Amino acid sequence: MSTTLWIIIAASIATYLTRIGGHLVISRFDHIHPRVEAGLNAVPAAVLTTLVAPAALSAGPAEWAALIVAGLVSLRGGLMAMFLAGAAVLIVARQLVG
Repeated sequence: MSTTLWIIIAASIATYLTRIGGHLVISRFDHIHPRVEAGLNAVPAAVLTTLVAPAALSAGPAEWAALIVAGLVSLRGGLMAMFLAGAAVLIVARQLVG
């Protein structure tokens, strides 16, 4: 097997063990403190920020338009509406702007 395949397999195993390890640790507690629960609930937003921030820093006008529209839609709509609006604006803006 190639080195790349071994790296993918090792990364998959490490990711799985990290996720299952966190679940096993949390499942041992009868009661989770509200602050810990609030912190765990904030993790998806933190991960999303780490994905969006680098793209926003090197973004062009089409990407900025999509981010602004997605942000505005998120104030009123749900997650799917935000995603679809941002994707639609990005596709149209890239066609128009280039």
